[in-house]
Amino acid sequence: MIDDLTSVFDSKPPLVILESFEEKLALDRLMEQARRLKATVYRWSSTDGFSRLTFGPQLAFSSQLEEPEAVLQHIKKQTHPAFFVLCDFHPYFDHSAKVIRLIKDIVLNHSAAGHSLIFLSHKIELPAELVRYSARVKLTPPTDAEVMDIVRQEATKWAAEHSASKVKADSKALELLVANVRGLSHSEVRRLVLGAIADDGAITVEDIPVLNRAKFALMDLEGVLSFEFRTEQFAQVGGLDNLKAWLRQRQQAFLRQQGSDSPKGVMLLGVQGGGKSLAAKAVAGMWDLPLLRLDMGALYNKYFGETERNLRESLQLAENMSPCVLWLDEIEKGLAQGGSDNGTSKRVLGTLLTWMAERTKPVFIVATSNDISSLPAELVRKGRFDEIFFVDLPDSAARQRIFKIHLSKRGYDHELLQWPELLSQSEGFTGAEIEQVVISAGFAMGAQRGGKIPQELLLAELQSTCPLSVTMAEQVSALQQWAEQRAVPA
Repeated sequence: MIDDLTSVFDSKPPLVILESFEEKLALDRLMEQARRLKATVYRWSSTDGFSRLTFGPQLAFSSQLEEPEAVLQHIKKQTHPAFFVLCDFHPYFDHSAKVIRLIKDIVLNHSAAGHSLIFLSHKIELPAELVRYSARVKLTPPTDAEVMDIVRQEATKWAAEHSASKVKADSKALELLVANVRGLSHSEVRRLVLGAIADDGAITVEDIPVLNRAKFALMDLEGVLSFEFRTEQFAQVGGLDNLKAWLRQRQQAFLRQQGSDSPKGVMLLGVQGGGKSLAAKAVAGMWDLPLLRLDMGALYNKYFGETERNLRESLQLAENMSPCVLWLDEIEKGLAQGGSDNGTSKRVLGTLLTWMAERTKPVFIVATSNDISSLPAELVRKGRFDEIFFVDLPDSAARQRIFKIHLSKRGYDHELLQWPELLSQSEGFTGAEIEQVVISAGFAMGAQRGGKIPQELLLAELQSTCPLSVTMAEQVSALQQWAEQRAVPA
């Protein structure tokens, strides 16, 4: 894919495919090239017929030409070299073999007549007969400097319309805004910038999650990929000190994308309910990035090739949202070995590994798994992920922090609790199980929020709960033994 119009038109292609949602901007860019090359530009649409956009001879075209064959016949007869921009012409490709033949006639006569056909629309699939004659181009998205120009323009306009002196903005918020709109078109950037300004006349860090949600909606992302609007800060994650330190060391390196050593991602392996999902959300919250969740179990489709297409589209959309965190939730559901699926899992694995190796956009992967033994060796070898962390059952210090987090979240006072007894009774509990103990104790005292929660209620709930480490003791023990020499404690 070439994104430099100058390079394209210097090669004098007979057929150009220009994909853009911004028709006016695309025409402006084409006219810049025409002025540089001293060429004449004519535009056609089914509603307006032909019109001349630059200086040059006014050809004898009827403004009412609507039928595609008639349009191409008129172009074919012209002897004056020119750019002919046909807007939204692609639906006619399927209507008639004669339409394709006429396009081919014009293209094959390019060396004599000098015409360049330019098809302009949001998305164009060219018939196979014409592909080799074409050059495909997309408009280059705005640079960081151009984004800042758009911010200044919209801020000035908003201030004038609302009789305000200026729009307030801090440097961190502007830096995050610029980073989070990279890759979007000029009009999309303008729309999101205006949305950030319009609610309170300021651009703040608090606007960034809302901006990312709007960006996600703008791209019409649906299906197996979802946008996680609420990301947890690491203050809400008990334990995982090694993972937290590891991420802090690499935060700036990822955001600045300096060279090939930029962080790629991590795999979180652990017991169910141990906090892997919360940690995945917390990475995005810590780094102030949008979080996209790819449900690996929802990828699969009964139709041949649809599963791989779902994955390719999801990964492309994640790149469009970059910089971002991509959470591959329960990755073993989509890539587990064994079973008969006509090779779908192998093709999905190949698609994912190729993307992981070749991606250039800043997409940080957080893969979570409950059963790494079912994953293929190609995925878990060193180099695919920067590190594999094992999220074990929380120790006593982590359990105390988890208790305090969930008690404080519900307004309960925890200052007078007798921690030795609580921590002893909660040995082997996961973070999710501790949260449920606090919730159940709250219901037992009449669902009151706030105040002092009786210690005996917490102990009673602990004693009546059989944790996963007991009911699934063999599996938990096997997982711990596997991770002891193969993963880093989180």
